[in-house]
Amino acid sequence: MKGAPVKEGSLRDRFWELAIDTLTRAEWEALCDGCGRCCLHKLEDEDTGEVVETNVACKLLDVGTARCRDYRHRKAFVPDCLRLTPRLVREVPWLPPTCAYRLRADGDPLPPWHPLLTGSRDAMIAAGASVAGRCISETVAGPIEHHVIDWAENDWGEVEP
Repeated sequence: MKGAPVKEGSLRDRFWELAIDTLTRAEWEALCDGCGRCCLHKLEDEDTGEVVETNVACKLLDVGTARCRDYRHRKAFVPDCLRLTPRLVREVPWLPPTCAYRLRADGDPLPPWHPLLTGSRDAMIAAGASVAGRCISETVAGPIEHHVIDWAENDWGEVEP
């Protein structure tokens, strides 16, 4: 027996526990914790394929809040900004291990600090999972190679096994 159709703007109770392929657009957007880590520039070694993160953020990211300044129109200003989809999150290797999209695509639960579980971004920031206050805008950064970061994995709010 099928349930009633879901209205596009509504959020179902505990929708984050559902398969990501079944989420509405509103639920998909709400799943993002807003850490801003996907908005940091990455560098790939041409010889080894190794990807390293930098603390250099996209020009649209507010580095104090880790929020996009113009999320709705970001593609107009940053043409290579990716719109993540359920298919794409399974293919993109550089999403952080704490990314809700990646976790749910793998069938894993959200981290305990996720705003959907705590009701605010405070726990995420306290866990060190946000780039807020930890990055610099590409508009002032200078050579990106000077900004490679080597932050410890657990410094990003990852849960220890």
